[in-house]
Amino acid sequence: MKLSLFTISISLLYSSSFSFVSQPVTVRNSLVLNAVELTPEPEGGDVLTSLKTMEGSRMKNMGEVEGVKDEHGTVYKFWLTATAEGALVKKLNTEVLKDASKKAEFPGFRKGQIPPYAMPQIRVFSVQEGIIQTVQSAVDAYGLKSISGSNGEVQVLEDIAEIAKDYKVGDDIQFTATLNAIFDPEQVAAKDDKPADDSVIDVEVEESA
Repeated sequence: MKLSLFTISISLLYSSSFSFVSQPVTVRNSLVLNAVELTPEPEGGDVLTSLKTMEGSRMKNMGEVEGVKDEHGTVYKFWLTATAEGALVKKLNTEVLKDASKKAEFPGFRKGQIPPYAMPQIRVFSVQEGIIQTVQSAVDAYGLKSISGSNGEVQVLEDIAEIAKDYKVGDDIQFTATLNAIFDPEQVAAKDDKPADDSVIDVEVEESA
């Protein structure tokens, strides 16, 4: 499913339920998390070294994206696997529940009361937002910069609705995704400006008489 890197939209239809659109993705491999298989790592590409510690993540540059330009640098397609921490998803779920309870007006329920049938949609949104925030962290950790518009969308390769279906709030979520981005010009400049190690070690050799 495609999600904007820094914004995701969800319509909170308090008169009925929380609305969310998901597009299932077929995946094939043996890695399983929350009953959803992870998309296998693609062959090829260059593995990136993170500039900041981000345990459980792996980023690969799959090459330049044809037909997509950005004034700040060359646009590349990246593949990512990472883990959205359970603590983050739990925090987001609590925040969504708190916000929803302030505005909720469901027929047949008291004002501020969220009916059981709306809970799965809240869980989906929390999982979705947790993944997106983790992608944001990965972009920063690997010295990248997102691009604006539809070309900068993130393609989460697993079906988020399927992940959320059996998800226990508080558990970590491993996922894979692809995204278009550029190398952060500031990081590139800092790397280019870093002085090379030109130190010379003098070794004195005593000649035999």
